[in-house]
Amino acid sequence: MKHSSTGKQRVNWVSELIAREGTYGVVSQISRQHGISRQALYQLKEKGRAALEKELSPKEQEIEQKQQKERAILTLLTEAHASYRGIQACLKTLLGIHVSIGEITAVIQKAGKQAIELLKQQIPEGKRAIALDEQYGSKRGEAYLNIVDVHSGQILASVPPVAVDGESWTLLLWFLQDQGLEWYTTVSDGGKAIADAVQESYWDHAHQRDVWHVLHECQKVQGRLDRFVEQLENQTKTVEAQAARIAAGKKPRGKNPKTDPVAHMQQVSQAEYVARSLSYLTSELQRLLEVVVLSSTPEPSLLLHDKRQEELETLCDLLRELCQVTPEAWRKELEGLLRHVQLALPALLVFSQHLDHVQKSAIAQLGEQACHLIGWAWQRRTILEPKIDKLVASFPPDWQPCADSLLHAWEAAVRASSCVENWHSILRPFLAVHRCLSAPMLALLALWHNHRVAPRGLHKGQSPLQRSGLKIAQATDWLASLGYPPPSQERRTCAPCSIFVQAEQQVLPAVA
Repeated sequence: MKHSSTGKQRVNWVSELIAREGTYGVVSQISRQHGISRQALYQLKEKGRAALEKELSPKEQEIEQKQQKERAILTLLTEAHASYRGIQACLKTLLGIHVSIGEITAVIQKAGKQAIELLKQQIPEGKRAIALDEQYGSKRGEAYLNIVDVHSGQILASVPPVAVDGESWTLLLWFLQDQGLEWYTTVSDGGKAIADAVQESYWDHAHQRDVWHVLHECQKVQGRLDRFVEQLENQTKTVEAQAARIAAGKKPRGKNPKTDPVAHMQQVSQAEYVARSLSYLTSELQRLLEVVVLSSTPEPSLLLHDKRQEELETLCDLLRELCQVTPEAWRKELEGLLRHVQLALPALLVFSQHLDHVQKSAIAQLGEQACHLIGWAWQRRTILEPKIDKLVASFPPDWQPCADSLLHAWEAAVRASSCVENWHSILRPFLAVHRCLSAPMLALLALWHNHRVAPRGLHKGQSPLQRSGLKIAQATDWLASLGYPPPSQERRTCAPCSIFVQAEQQVLPAVA
């Protein structure tokens, strides 16, 4: 029910309430004197305070409103994978404010340019292990070039589509080197352009081939052979039925019927032999490419790099012999796999070369059997103790220094470029929405990713910037680093700013 009061009376009440704020009994006194409820007085007081703040500090409020609107736009862009028109629709539907496409574009472009400058300042110190890979877009022959720090997951560079050749990669590596980045090893999936750039420009740096891509090729060939064996086994009853028709004096059915059960069973047996042999060789290849390989001959010890290399060369010889006894119909598959493994072989064991110095030193100090036991514990660390410090503490005191160096060296071994593949999976939804990503947009996404805090896992509660060792004030809030801080506690209670506070609390849950 509205109170029958004039505007002048309400101004007087609000002035008195604000002037005597904190004095006991003021609200009750005015309520009894003028016959107005306490709740109505509190509402008038808040309206009056908001009006005073709006009149006395309009520029500050406008600036904060603009910042929070831009913050909402950038949050919808990254967290909700929204298009420009999607951002416009969300702000209109959920918050009741209209923002033009041109304004949204200007906000994103401005933030992207700031992100480019910030990424140049966020180069980790010390020598790093970096993963390189291309991500192809819609234009043939061109791809996004991405470089990621292996151990922290920090995005170091993400370049719009360029020609995929050694020159493009060389220029990108030179650019990062000019920014102060140093690395001791690189890893990729075996692309020729990357290998050429690394070999030509940094011949003294070891380039590691991603072991999982090689194993994946083995699994693909194994899958084809297994399906072929299953197909042959399913044909057995049909061949027997055809042989029975011939024995009964009837003609076989089909265009090219199989009528000899004995020859068919020989074919099935041969296919099973090839499939089993390839499965064994693949398992051995996977074992030899593990970080730690245990040897039991002539006595328990660790398998060092030279021995691993010999074992892999022997495995290639066995695969070559398997190709020779494989029927012509399947030989092409195995020969292609053999070529793939042979081409990758020189770069598959680069990581083990880095481990040799530490492993040989530990063997010299503790002996081969002790190092074998430490390696056995490392292989079962998920069961024994995932954390290295606690696992080291479980060994005898005189073993602990060597065990500590071994475990940390094994943990830091670089065999795969999975981190850059993860970045590709993050970019794919944005490519699906925006079709093509410009340099400012890529820098914006990279900055957003570098500040993201892991919600679970080994790195729970840390962002890639924190894991890389960078001392940055805003290492977990990418919007604050761009100059869009969250509203202050005082401003959160003001009516003009409340709509932008709702953006953080309502927009993302509503979109999800």
